[in-house]
Order: sequence, then structure tokens, then C-alpha cells
Amino acid sequence: MEVISLVLFIAVVLAVLLGRKGSKKSRSTKEQPRTPRENVIPFDAGSAKPIVDRRILEGSAFVIDGDTLVIRKTQIRLFGIDAAELNHPYGKNAKWALTSLCKGETIRAELIEQDVHGRTVAKCSLRDGRDLSAEMVKLGLALDWAKFSGGKYRSLETPDARKKLWLADARQKGRMAVWEQFDAKQAARNAK
Repeated sequence: MEVISLVLFIAVVLAVLLGRKGSKKSRSTKEQPRTPRENVIPFDAGSAKPIVDRRILEGSAFVIDGDTLVIRKTQIRLFGIDAAELNHPYGKNAKWALTSLCKGETIRAELIEQDVHGRTVAKCSLRDGRDLSAEMVKLGLALDWAKFSGGKYRSLETPDARKKLWLADARQKGRMAVWEQFDAKQAARNAK
């Protein structure tokens, strides 16, 4: 009986010691956490890599913009949609709509992939099971991004959504010159 107790004690001590060594390694290679108010980095499909073990995060959300939020210090891009940036037409409306959907709710995020900037793409849902991406598209404040969603949300788009969110539509079609012209005009206007 004493031998069994001694073996168990040694096993526990080894597990604790090995666990500490592993955690020191992971701390040293980890990037500095991003704060929710930092500039949002656009999702890059070319550099995205799937998350091998799909994790689930649950908690309250801090909304950054119409398609980005933070749950438990993890910046999350909503799966399959594109909303206007804050400085673009309807950008603030999209942020406040997503804030309204998330307020007082526990958000469930199924992590799908991560890009080189550390932003995680996730399918997010409310307690009642509603998909946040679908809700934003139904409100006319986000577009289906078929390149990533496979067209899952296209049928939910409002008739005027692509006209209203013309900058997001231009980005999806690779017309970044339109985006740059808008930003240049806005910068010139703000410089006055």
C-alpha cells in the first residue's frame, strides 16, 4: 500500500514539474495580446490556416466593428461575411447593430481558422442558436463573402445591400482602387 502511495506521489510531482516547463515554453513564443481598441487587421485568405482542434469560446463580447468582436481576449472575425469598416458608409451602424445583438448575451464562438495576424475566424451564435453572421446579413449591414462562406448567406442579403455597402462589395471583387480613392478623399476632407 505504501509503495502504491509513493508511486502516485512521484507521478503527481513529475506531472506538475513537466506542466510548468511546458507553460514556460508557450509563454515565451506567444505574441503579445491585442487590445480590443487596436486597429483591426483585414482577414487574408492566402495566409489563413485552419485550427486543427476546433475550440469553442463562450462569453460576453466586446464589439470592434460590424464583423469583428473580442471574446475572452481573443479577437474574432465573424465567419463568411463582410461589413463596412467604421470610417466607411454604414460602418458605425453595423457596429451598433452587432453591439445590440450581443448586449447581455453569452456568445458561443466555434473557432475555424486563424490568419498570420493572429485574428481568429469563428462561427458565432447567440444563446438561442441564431447565427450572428446571418443576423448581420439579414439586417442589411453585412454582405455574404462567398469566397469564404461558399454562398451560405447570399440568399439572406437585402435587395439594396450591395448598393449600400459598395466599398465592401468592391473589396470582395478585388477593386481596391475604389477603396483607396475613398480613403484618400476622406483624408483630404479631414485635413481641411
